[in-house]
Amino acid sequence: MVLPALVLLAVMLVWGVLAAAAQIRCVDAARVGARAAARGEADAAELARAAAPVGAQVRVAMAADTVRVDVDAPCAAPGSLGGLLTVRVGAGAVAAREDVLVGVTGGGGGPWPS
Repeated sequence: MVLPALVLLAVMLVWGVLAAAAQIRCVDAARVGARAAARGEADAAELARAAAPVGAQVRVAMAADTVRVDVDAPCAAPGSLGGLLTVRVGAGAVAAREDVLVGVTGGGGGPWPS
């Protein structure tokens, strides 16, 4: 009776490590996408999707001076429990747009040298 409980505990611990790794990959993917979108790259969503876990959804939202990238991915339990137990992990990142200059004044005296 003790052995099945230990096996279940081991499976749950492995699942926890896999979920933590997927969460870290979501954070990295959101950062990659936000940096790429802030630079004005057209393939920012594809770059984020390439860094994200399998099956991840990537959303890019552009504002006037910022960009936000959200990454969500499913993390299924290992083995035959995968169909029954699935958690969603995700992360978001915000970056200031580099293609938009805010507060720049012309004619010298401004924050940017002329």
